[in-house]
Amino acid sequence: MRRLPNSAHTSRPWRIHELTRDFRLEDVWLLPRIVRDGDFVRLIGLLASFDPAQSSSSALRALIAVRLKLGDLLGWDDAGTDSGRATLRDRLPSDLRDGRSGPESVALPFTSLYLTEDEWAGEIVNRTVQGVIHVGRIQHDDGGYGAQLAILVKPNGLLGTAYMAAIKPFRYLVVYPTMLREVEQRWRTLTAS
Repeated sequence: MRRLPNSAHTSRPWRIHELTRDFRLEDVWLLPRIVRDGDFVRLIGLLASFDPAQSSSSALRALIAVRLKLGDLLGWDDAGTDSGRATLRDRLPSDLRDGRSGPESVALPFTSLYLTEDEWAGEIVNRTVQGVIHVGRIQHDDGGYGAQLAILVKPNGLLGTAYMAAIKPFRYLVVYPTMLREVEQRWRTLTAS
């Protein structure tokens, strides 16, 4: 899996653009190839079930443990979607609000927003950021299909801006490479059957 230019996300007519005009696009990553009907939904399920605290990487497990401890001590995660702050669910057009929401994350504090034939979005709201994980189905030049993952954020004040700057090296050196490698390995196992 490899990092893609932001234009790989911004150039597509994703529905998420309607909701995230005030968000910053942080990252775009290429996800595994999709071969069969239903694979997009299966891939979303795999992503939603990923638990970084159970990773085979001790570095990722340690980072997650430190982040959870700091979040607990400093109250970073106290102001989630129950805080009364607006969420993207409040912005959803009726067709997305009334449609499928998709799978909920097993281990991460994301709330699924919507699932269409070629898009899934989940949201996190806490004291540091309001963030979106977006997965879109894409067609490759050879006619086959794949998917891409985009991360969009809206930092919450100076705390959120400082937080995003502080975690940036860890995201690129440990979190994304490990998570994407493990997702790809699990995807190969899942689609081999």
